[in-house]
Amino acid sequence: MNSVVRFSIMAACAALFVIQGYTQSDSGVPHLRKQGTATQLIVDGRPFLALAGELGNNTATSLENMQPIWPKLVSGNLNCVLVAISWAQMEPTEGKYGFALVDGLIQEARRNNLKLVFLWFGSWKNGLSSYAPYWVKTDYKRYPRIRIKGGKTLELLSTFGDATRDADARAYRALMRHIKEVDSVPHTVLMMQVENEVGVLRDSRDRSAPSNKSFAGPVPKELMDYLERHKDTLAPELREVWAAQGFRTSGTWEEVFGPGKPDSFDVPIQTKSPPMSAEEHETSWRKLHWPVDEIFMAWNYARYVNTVVEAGKKEYDLPMYVNAWLQQPNHAWPGTYPSGGPVPQVYDIWRAGAPSVDILAPDLYLEYFDEVCARFTRNGNPLFIPETSTNATNVLSAFGKFNAIGFSPFFIERSPAPDTDLSAAYGLVWQLAPAIAAQQGKETIAAVRLNQGDAPLDLKLGNYTMTLSYVGMGRVPIAPDQSAAPAAHDPKAPEAAAILIAAGPDEFYFGSVGGGIRIAFAPTTPGPKIVGLGDVQQGKFVQGEWRVVRQLGGDDTGQGEILTVRPNVPLRVTVYRYE
Repeated sequence: MNSVVRFSIMAACAALFVIQGYTQSDSGVPHLRKQGTATQLIVDGRPFLALAGELGNNTATSLENMQPIWPKLVSGNLNCVLVAISWAQMEPTEGKYGFALVDGLIQEARRNNLKLVFLWFGSWKNGLSSYAPYWVKTDYKRYPRIRIKGGKTLELLSTFGDATRDADARAYRALMRHIKEVDSVPHTVLMMQVENEVGVLRDSRDRSAPSNKSFAGPVPKELMDYLERHKDTLAPELREVWAAQGFRTSGTWEEVFGPGKPDSFDVPIQTKSPPMSAEEHETSWRKLHWPVDEIFMAWNYARYVNTVVEAGKKEYDLPMYVNAWLQQPNHAWPGTYPSGGPVPQVYDIWRAGAPSVDILAPDLYLEYFDEVCARFTRNGNPLFIPETSTNATNVLSAFGKFNAIGFSPFFIERSPAPDTDLSAAYGLVWQLAPAIAAQQGKETIAAVRLNQGDAPLDLKLGNYTMTLSYVGMGRVPIAPDQSAAPAAHDPKAPEAAAILIAAGPDEFYFGSVGGGIRIAFAPTTPGPKIVGLGDVQQGKFVQGEWRVVRQLGGDDTGQGEILTVRPNVPLRVTVYRYE
């Protein structure tokens, strides 16, 4: 076998050029493109898997502060960085914009062979408005705040402030115009996040006079028309709320969606038990509470954000997303998490109100990682995770199971290093990137998780059923019968995750992180029933071609009968059948 094996799907051969930052041509601005059930980010004509990290909120407020950080990001196998741009810093005086910081960040990213996603901290950041300019904060008549129960005002700009919305949109439009001027050909900036974790905190909705007037009025016809057109595909939580009111096609907000939060109830900071029961604490975060309030706020935030997004896209049409502070066990009621943000139950409200937004994205720190990803990918929403933890097994699940565009732990400057689990996982995805990109959205790619003590897992992929067993970090068995004895229990045994890719009828790519995984093959098509290992190669993709690092056999493959995928070792495997 030659030391270089050309990848079988030629359309994806060049994908690693983008992953590894090779010279690019001006073949169009970054955009989203469907492939099967997946949506991919296309950069210079090729799929880009964002192995990213989000900087701390104020880390990139000066180029000097960033100087020691760039090398750390590169050493951690990142290819993309999420960086905040503050409205207050960019427009300190109304109508006067400064772009020196933006230009410097783009230039430094290029020098370090990194891509950027800019986060626009405009009217809202984490449900409040601390990144709005001083001239906005001090003119509370022109730029009004919300009010909560009892008439209390928060440092939270209201969606009913048209002047605020228009000022935000003008600033964002100016930013996008400038990015196009300085980056339309190199394509360093790939996407934009618009605002950050929007929604009302400490109450379920805005109770200012303009908001109360709107709430007492009819549900806008355009929203009702959207719900009627999409009635059969609405998120089940939303459809259930509407069904309980008889699928009314007109009326006030409460007539269409039921009553809101009682005036007598004070929203706590957290929903720990008590006041919730233990059962409610475990299940309540998946449901809508006082749904009309959250639906009302979702509509108003969506309309506001859509105005900002449309203004930016008129200048430079990059993919744009909105991120969500998630509902969770300790924050299960609207107001304990930002009410009106793009959580899955109100996706349809956001789709109706903000059609120009390309992605609704989770800031995902919950232990229920796969469940949240599944909820966020309903009805074709692309998965991009702008904030999360550094859990390495989640990386493979995101890209292999949920067709993620990107994965981005928060405060990344605290964690990247060549010897971390995250860096290893990113390195593995980096080395398998063309194979992953070629199969996303098809039935030829999968990801699994296994823990010590789990029963073997059967998975159908291509023409085979694979039986996957956890083998931890121990040595590779040298004969088939040695795999049958269970390993001694290790309380520190890591979770294992594997990504599995069928590149052809008898050709596969595999990689794992955490622990090792043994794979046994059984055919699912007519013919001989015994499956043998053909070529087993440790390697990586370089400029779209598979390059063999080490040919494996003998003890490393159970004498040709046992395949063990060891952590952080990408494999290309061919199999054959015999009698």
